[in-house]
Amino acid sequence: MSTPIVVSQHVAAPPPVVYSYLTDSEKWARWQGEEATIEATTGGIFRIAMPNGSTARGEFVELVPNRRVVFTWGWIDHPGVPPGSSTVTIDIADDGDGSLITLTHSDLPPEEIDLHRRGWDHYLPRLAGIAAGEVIGIDSGPGQSA
Repeated sequence: MSTPIVVSQHVAAPPPVVYSYLTDSEKWARWQGEEATIEATTGGIFRIAMPNGSTARGEFVELVPNRRVVFTWGWIDHPGVPPGSSTVTIDIADDGDGSLITLTHSDLPPEEIDLHRRGWDHYLPRLAGIAAGEVIGIDSGPGQSA
């Protein structure tokens, strides 16, 4: 496998608020995808229906309240990255006036890195906006206008 994707984002909200957007189905769907099934417990379901019709699926591996969320990631009907074949770790640190999110996506095939980096570069600012109380609009996916 290749070098992991690492993306960081400042959020003008405290860690408990950020964590809530990573552990609640309704809140997750406000910043990524059209629908989410989030069972935030070790072994629980992680499923996101994206605006382009694709569905990401995995399961939760680790949850440390207000500090860390780890889940497996992959795509239904996408042999390059099948469900559960890669891992996403989101660390949340107190950053004085808010939080610093550091997302690490590991175990991706090299040919999938650019696509997934563009995705996270699109979605982390959306998470930051919604957690800070901004109106961000409906998700139309990376590279698309709402």
